[in-house]
Amino acid sequence: MKILITGANGQLGKHLLSTLEHSHTVIGLGRNELDILNKEKVNTVISTLKPEIIIHSAAFTAVDQCELDPKKAFEINGLGTGYVAQAASNINARMFYISSDYVFDGKKNSPYNEDDEPNPISAYGMSKWLGEKLVQKFNNGTIIRTSWLYGHDGGNFVKTMIKLGQENKELKVVDDQIGSPTYVNDLADVIIRLFYKESKIYHVSNTDACTWYEFARTIFEEKGYNPELIIPTTTLEYGALAPRPSYSILGHEAILEENIDLPRPWKEALKDFLRKEREL
Repeated sequence: MKILITGANGQLGKHLLSTLEHSHTVIGLGRNELDILNKEKVNTVISTLKPEIIIHSAAFTAVDQCELDPKKAFEINGLGTGYVAQAASNINARMFYISSDYVFDGKKNSPYNEDDEPNPISAYGMSKWLGEKLVQKFNNGTIIRTSWLYGHDGGNFVKTMIKLGQENKELKVVDDQIGSPTYVNDLADVIIRLFYKESKIYHVSNTDACTWYEFARTIFEEKGYNPELIIPTTTLEYGALAPRPSYSILGHEAILEENIDLPRPWKEALKDFLRKEREL
């Protein structure tokens, strides 16, 4: 198949590009090659390339920055997504939109299912939900919500913890937000399997859950750092700019219905990530 990946320089885009190029014709476009806010350019590029599948991973993902600049968040995550969805529909391409657990408010105390009503509490969450709505309006697309993503390219929580751990100083990490860390490689594997499945909303994350504090401690333990340097704190004490859902575990009913195996537990995935990092 001919596949177009937007946000090809991001951690998910880069991995998808290197994984798919062995078996498909893949075009990866970063911000410099495709400004998703230029509707005319989006139309021209997509109608010229004529991909069968578009994986739209381009996004403004800095959650606190989205709170400072909501206009930019809504333009990139909302409007730009809409332009890509419209252009995809014009050539009958199927779109895969990468969304987020942050579309939920975190007030539930059991895993969020695909048909639970979103109720975002941050500019980032709202902008991703707007993107979802535009994909549903303009394209018979697939929406993939994921959570706490990390991979080998770009910055992420795991890499930050590894870097800070080398400094051997105490580190405060929030212990009242619970979710499922997700390894980019495992997310990509499921996305590829969804090429051949029904277009709808899917939740894809590694299984099991933890708080950011537990996640950080596990990273330290696996790296041989002193886990006692990780100090639990509350979201309120930490004082992040954007509100985050306190509970955002995703249920996986939709992928199970499609007979796709659940991704492995997050601790197993983390060990694999760290092993691969050592080999890089």
